[in-house]
Parts: sequence; structure tokens; C-alpha cells
Amino acid sequence: MSMSYSRKIPVTKAQVEQRRRFLAATFVTCIVLLLIGGTVHVVTLGSNRMADMRDKIAYDIDKLDTKLRAAGEDLIRYAEREINPKKVGSYTVEEANALLTPEQWAELDSMIEIPAGVFIMGTDYKRADAQDQPAHKVELPAYRIDKYPVTNAQYARFVAATGNPPPMNWEGGRIPKGLEMHPVTMVSWFDALNYANWAGKRLPTEAEWERAARGTDGRRWPWGNTMDPSKLNTYYQVGSTTKVGSYPEGASPEGVLDLAGNVSEWVADDFLPYPGSPASDDIFKAKIPKVPDSPAERSMKLVDFVTTNDKYKVLRGGSWKSDPFSTSAYHRNFSWPNYASNFFGFRCAQDVE
Repeated sequence: MSMSYSRKIPVTKAQVEQRRRFLAATFVTCIVLLLIGGTVHVVTLGSNRMADMRDKIAYDIDKLDTKLRAAGEDLIRYAEREINPKKVGSYTVEEANALLTPEQWAELDSMIEIPAGVFIMGTDYKRADAQDQPAHKVELPAYRIDKYPVTNAQYARFVAATGNPPPMNWEGGRIPKGLEMHPVTMVSWFDALNYANWAGKRLPTEAEWERAARGTDGRRWPWGNTMDPSKLNTYYQVGSTTKVGSYPEGASPEGVLDLAGNVSEWVADDFLPYPGSPASDDIFKAKIPKVPDSPAERSMKLVDFVTTNDKYKVLRGGSWKSDPFSTSAYHRNFSWPNYASNFFGFRCAQDVE
């Protein structure tokens, strides 16, 4: 029979304290390593995400400062130009006519006839903006509307013929290369009206624009009731305007193109409530900044707004910058008629004799 014996080795208080410190240090080290590892993982994920975003950006990241605009900057720059106009050279009539082929001019100048009848304007969709409500029936006579928004090339002919100032985003009074068949932008409501008069046309009414966009069945977008990003240019998916007609699958029932996205289009109407509108009256009142009453307000840059007797004008269709659901055919945007921006454009209409 074998027997084993164990003998307890006495441990001093100093040794116990040393072991405690060792265990504590080991625990802290593990926690720190976990935190460092987690941080590196998060930073790596963030770096990968930023790289992914850079890969998808629509323009050279080194030129970012030329693409971004502070809120309202385009409007201020346009207003400054209107106050202090400078003579800018542009195209001769011959140069403007030579921008496109006869076949391209014929296509861009084409119009589509919308038959007379009743359609559903507005919406009862509860999550829609209040100014878009309620749905109501509107009867219209037959009319024609441009198949496409007015392009830079078309606007160049107008500038050449009339001496109207070229848009501010044209370089040296000339269309940026490759954008001849993109919608013209940086045009105010007054610019659009002047072009329409020169072309022997007019701006469409708000009802005419919406009827062309949604047909007679009350659809939400020109192609139907489901948002489909492949059928329009919106929400910075491209990062700029696109050549008109680039989304043929986004055509309206009668074949009108670019009625959703690309550029927000000026129409003839003042921004007024529909009959029975649930919207607050205040939204329809045009406002201007109030001059600060005191040096303290000026130093803190406090800005209040006061209402005027003037009216905003309506913009329709959303743009390349818009929230996708702002491109709904019933959605109403609005702005001062003397404002312009790099996502404001227009198309024209005509009466049918």
C-alpha cells in the first residue's frame, strides 16, 4: 500500500499581495487589449466605409470644394449678379445653331399633346406634405408640353438671339463641355418665362404639369406607384444633372420624359393652397429676412422672417438632389421667382388651337 503526503507551504502576506497585484494587472491588460482591438476594428470598418463612399462619389474627391454649396449660396450669387450685372460674352446665333445636328434639334424641340379630360390632382396620402393635399378632380382642355426639359443647347440659342445673360454655371458664357443636352439650370422663374415667350410657348400650369406626369389614374410617379431608382436621376445617385431622355423607362403615360428627378421645374402658378387644403396658411406666405433690431442680435446673427404680400412660385418633379419621395408627381416645391439654383430648370407648354 502506497501513501502520498502533501505539505502546505506557508504563504506570507507579502506574497499574497504580490499575487493580487499580478492578477489585477493581468485583468487590466486584457481589458485594454480588448478595447484597443475593438477600436482598431471600428476604425478599420470606418476606413473601409469611407473608401467605399469615395469609390461611389460622382466626381473627383480632389474637386470637392467646387461641388459643394452652402445652403442658399447659389441663390445669393444669382441675386448679386442681378443687382450688379456684368457683360459676359456668349454664343453668336450661328455658333448656337451649330451646337447640335438638325436631328437632335428636332428631337429636343418635340412636344407631346395631352388630350382634354379630367384627372386626379393632389393626394390623400396621409404622410404626404400638407400642401400636396387633398386629392381633387381637375378638368383641362387639350394642350402640348415639351417632351424634355429645356436643355443648355436650346437655352444657348435664346441667349444668342436675345442677349439674355447666360446661366452662371456656364464657363465664360459657354456651356461646359458635354452638357449641351443636359437640362439648363441656374435659371429663375423670370428667365424661364422669358425663354418661353421667345420660343412662342408658355410655362405649363401646375395642373398641366401634373396631368402630364401622372396620367388620369392618379399614379404616384410617371411610371406607376412604386419608387424605382433605375427610372430617374435623384438623391445624388449621379451627383449632377443627366442628359435628357437618359431614363426612357421613366416616361409618363403619353411619353413625356424627365418628369421625375433631374431638375425641379418651374411652372406658371403662384404657390397657393388647394381647396380644402389641411396646410397652414403660413406656408403659402412669402417671407423675407427681418433686419436685426439691435447690435446684440446682429452680433449673434439672429435672423427672423417677416411675411410679404408677394407670392412664391411652384416647382415640380424633384431633382438630382431630392429625397426620392419628393419626386412624386403630386409633390409641390416652391421658391421666390427671382431665385435660381443648380437644380432649378423648366419646360414649356402650348395651347392646342
